[in-house]
Amino acid sequence: MARDRNLPFRGGIDLGGTKIEAIVVDARYRVIGAVRHPTPTSGTPADVAQAMAAALQEAAGAAGSDARSLVAIGVGSPGAVDTAPGTVASARNLPGWDGRFPLGETLAAELGTIVQVANDVAVATAAEYEFGAGRRYRSLLGVFWGTGVGGGLILDGQPFHGRGGAGEIGHMVVRRGGRRCPCGNRGCVEAYAGRFALETRARRRIADGTRSKLPKIMKRKKHDRFTSAVWGEALEQGDKLATELIDGAVAALGAGIASAVNLLDVDAVIIGGGLGVRLGEPYVQKIEHAMAGHLFPGHQPPAVHLAGLGDLGGAIGAALLVRRVRARPQRAPGADAGGVEPDHGGVGRDPGAVEPDQGAQEPDTGATSAASAGSA
Repeated sequence: MARDRNLPFRGGIDLGGTKIEAIVVDARYRVIGAVRHPTPTSGTPADVAQAMAAALQEAAGAAGSDARSLVAIGVGSPGAVDTAPGTVASARNLPGWDGRFPLGETLAAELGTIVQVANDVAVATAAEYEFGAGRRYRSLLGVFWGTGVGGGLILDGQPFHGRGGAGEIGHMVVRRGGRRCPCGNRGCVEAYAGRFALETRARRRIADGTRSKLPKIMKRKKHDRFTSAVWGEALEQGDKLATELIDGAVAALGAGIASAVNLLDVDAVIIGGGLGVRLGEPYVQKIEHAMAGHLFPGHQPPAVHLAGLGDLGGAIGAALLVRRVRARPQRAPGADAGGVEPDHGGVGRDPGAVEPDQGAQEPDTGATSAASAGSA
C-alpha cells in the first residue's frame, strides 16, 4: 500500500564506484527500506541513473511505499557537483562520466518527486556530524576511503565547501611527480590509496607473476572487481601482495590527512568509506599512527574515529540533504497546491528540521542496522 505524501518519508541514494545504496527514512531518520545494487561497470551516465532509480524504487517498495509518494530524494554523488541544477561532471570512477550530466533532473523525471544532488562525501560527513562519530565535535574532517579517497569538512559547526571543491583530501599531493592519479595529476593520495588504483596495481603485479589470493577470493565471492570485502579477506588470510599495497595506502593516507590537519586544526578525523568501514578499527589505528610522524610538533593531535554509521552513512546523509523540503499540504479541490520549499542552508544540529517529531536526534535503523551493514 502506497503511503501518503503528507507523511514525511524521504529517500537517500549514495552513489559509489562499486555500489549504489538506496534507503527510505521516516521522520526520525529510521531506515524503513534499504537496498544495495552494484554500480554499472559499463554504459553511460544515463545507465547509472537508471540503476539508481531502480534501487530507490526497490527501497521504497521495501518500505511499503513508492518513489512518487516520498516528499523528496537526496543524492550523494562523486565528481564535480553543481547543486543548483543538480548536474554532475567528471565522475571518473563511473563509466563514461567525463562530461556534465543532469543527474537530478533525470532522476526527478524517473521517480516523480523532488531530487537534490550534492557531493557524496560532503553529505556522508554531515551525517557523521549529525548522528554518528562526529556528534561530540564542532569541527571535523571526514575521510572516506573507497574506490577513491574523498573528504568532507565541518568547521565551527557548519559545512565548508569553499568555492565548491573543498575537502578533496584524495588529491592532496604526497609525492611530487609520483604515480598517476585517476584525476590526471601525479602523486595524489588517491593514486596510492584509492581502491581503483590499488586494484590496477594489484592486477599488473599478478600479471607479472606475483602470487596473490585476490583473484581467487573475487571469483568465490562472484564479484568482477577487487571490492572492499575481497581486500579485507585477503588481508585476513595474510596475502602478501594485499598487505604490501594496503600498507602503502595507509602511509599515503597518514601523510595526506596529517597535512590537512596541520592546515585546519580540526577536532576530529572520521574514517569511513567502503575500505575504511570494511577494514575497521585496526586500520583506523594504523592510519592514526601513520599521521603521527607528519603532524606539527607540539600541537594536540585530533581524535580519530571509525565512521559510526557504517555503510549507510552516505545514504543517510543524502536523505538529510532534503530534510527541509516540506510535504505537500492537503488541499481542497481547485486550491493552489503551493510550492515545495527546499532549504539549501547549512547542516546544523537543528532539531526543528526533523519533522514532525522534533525530539528526534538520532537515526534508528531498526531492522536495517547501519553499524552492522556489510561492505560490498
